[in-house]
Amino acid sequence: MSIEENFNFSNNDIIVIGCSTGPDSMALFDMLLKIRDKYNLQLICAHVNHNIRKQSEEEEQFIIKYCERHNVILEKMKIEKYGDDNFHNEARNIRYHFFEDIVLKYNANYLMTAHHGDDLIETILMRLVRGSNIQGYNGFHKIVDMGNYTIVRPLISYTKDELEQYNKKNKVPYYIDESNAKMKYTRNRYRKNILPFLKEEDPKVHQKFLKFSNTLAEASKYINKERDKALAKILDNGKIKIDKFLNLDMYIQKEILYYILEDFYQDDLILVNDRHIELLLYLISSKKANMKVNLPNEIVALKSYNEFSLKKEVEEITEYEIEFNTYAELPNKHHIEKIKDTTDNSNNICRLSSEDICMPIIIRTRKIGDKIYVKGLNGTKKVKDIFIEKKISLNQRDLWPIVVDSSGKVLWIPGLKKSKFDKPKSEKYDIIMKYC
Repeated sequence: MSIEENFNFSNNDIIVIGCSTGPDSMALFDMLLKIRDKYNLQLICAHVNHNIRKQSEEEEQFIIKYCERHNVILEKMKIEKYGDDNFHNEARNIRYHFFEDIVLKYNANYLMTAHHGDDLIETILMRLVRGSNIQGYNGFHKIVDMGNYTIVRPLISYTKDELEQYNKKNKVPYYIDESNAKMKYTRNRYRKNILPFLKEEDPKVHQKFLKFSNTLAEASKYINKERDKALAKILDNGKIKIDKFLNLDMYIQKEILYYILEDFYQDDLILVNDRHIELLLYLISSKKANMKVNLPNEIVALKSYNEFSLKKEVEEITEYEIEFNTYAELPNKHHIEKIKDTTDNSNNICRLSSEDICMPIIIRTRKIGDKIYVKGLNGTKKVKDIFIEKKISLNQRDLWPIVVDSSGKVLWIPGLKKSKFDKPKSEKYDIIMKYC
């Protein structure tokens, strides 16, 4: 078993390893250590102490000593407090936010995690039972382009048993999380009850699920293009025009609804299933002029004559649009100001040339369908996806400033992402904006 079979490494790659000290992530860690010198890799171990088991402190001390022994940089964090949200979703959000911070700190090429074939089977089965769309049914991907870096899951073609055999053969130390045996967790029930049956039918069943996932991913990529084309035609100021929506193919209607719901629920989309989609379709097609449907987490779907939209029940989404001159006070308790000079090149600074954009500059709230030509990336990226990747909460997204020119082109998402219109210090620009 070699990690090089599943990924093409390059010399001097900088890799952040998401490591829990469990058998899967320690196998990944060991595989990378074995090829470190061959490719002159820089490895950074990122460890999260979830702080829910007594053993967590022991695991943290173990990974500290392990990284010292193997001369690997360690970055760690401890989750001090959880909210009232779903524990697993909340922990995942915190974990990936931390991982991304470490990736950006070291300007890493890759974030590697130890998800394997069994994980993929469990994810697909859980989503099939819960109900989803074709994108959800394909589980997760081996390689995910995040713009500034790439998430890689190089163990996706291996089973958990194969990784445990690898650890035994190579004498790799690891810890077992006892909560993985508790049947109160949905994933554990699939792991203990369903996977053994499938593997008895076909020991290589994980390869079939991987092929299934890849096939759905290809189909999903095509469907998303068609969905985006349709969405552009039915949106008006961030709201769906119902008459145009009802002229679309039923399948595209459902894909649009899933897409909009994802913007509101992020990783909590697990709270929404096929029943909710059918409920929204009923609301939209109803002959009643005004209706509303309550969805999980205090989200409300509204129909008002020929318009359909979603909002938070507890607080109306605040909308604003500010024409920028030299200073703008923002509702999220931040401000944007025009400055003369700075050496700062972070996402809190944007340098623009008035010759490349349509003046004046506008600061506004997000709109459905917003896209940005990300700096250094060939093509556009949905603003919604950037919010999700950066783990920005719904409350924050409602007020987060989007800087556009008068033609509507997104120039900058302050604090998060720059567009291709941002100028390096070596080029000509006459506007410097700072987000504080």
